[in-house]
Amino acid sequence: MVRATATVPRQVASDPIPPAASKAAGGARSVVRYVVLWALACFFLLPVYVLVVTSFKDPVDVSATRIWELPTSLSMDNFGLVWPKLSSGFRNSLSLAIPASLLSALLGCANGFVLSKIRFPFSNVVFPLILFGIFVPYQAVIIPVSQTMTAVGLRGGNDPTGGLAGLMLIHIIYGLPITTLIFRNHFVAMSNTLLESARLDGAGILRSFVDIAVPLAKPAFAVAIIWQFTSSWNDFMFGAMMTSRDSWPVTIALNNIAGGQSVPFGQAMAGALLVSLPTLALYIMLGRFFMRGLLAGTLQD
Repeated sequence: MVRATATVPRQVASDPIPPAASKAAGGARSVVRYVVLWALACFFLLPVYVLVVTSFKDPVDVSATRIWELPTSLSMDNFGLVWPKLSSGFRNSLSLAIPASLLSALLGCANGFVLSKIRFPFSNVVFPLILFGIFVPYQAVIIPVSQTMTAVGLRGGNDPTGGLAGLMLIHIIYGLPITTLIFRNHFVAMSNTLLESARLDGAGILRSFVDIAVPLAKPAFAVAIIWQFTSSWNDFMFGAMMTSRDSWPVTIALNNIAGGQSVPFGQAMAGALLVSLPTLALYIMLGRFFMRGLLAGTLQD
């Protein structure tokens, strides 16, 4: 009996790419990638370049047609002219943003600890309800908030602080949803063994929170404080609605410089640079904790 056999054609091996050619191709791709990234970075930093260059120009050299030119000599005159217009706003914004960010972070830390480590009835309902506040835009609540603050005497001239106390309360409450989310994600990743050991040693919920949870939450505090400080510092709408003239935050003072019919570009740029310094300094101080806190709870087994 003759057996039928099938002949399988041999696969012709392709010539391997020489290592030198592969390395050259990879090097060319890297060069193109970095050129594109540098070009995008330069394009993104163009407003910063204009801001810094114009701020340090002599006021007589500032014009819209020469905005891209480097200063012929460094001058601090723009800062000297704009600082008296911003100084009171700086004090008001600092007295608003610092306590608002700290209190909102502390309350969010307590909420996050309770929602992640303590079981109570309807806990799965409470957390989504708190998060719902993130999606409520300022414009949707500005009228009821204004009416409520006026009724309780925390708006404008009715408030001894000129409305700063009411404005601080608004930012604390409006910041609770995001700070609660930040701290809950952080505490979810924290081992329950620490709390169980503390419970065996006789520590209650409050003692465990103060002595264990808070010291371990430094990255989350960094994220919450940076977020809340930036939000409070940059606020314009609630500041214009809630405060009287003597209590205006710095954003309104800056708007009054840049929002007139004749805009002093040098002063406007110098003022914008000064106003950006506190948030920049805060990020530099707490930046090493920022990414750790932002990613807390996302990488788990």
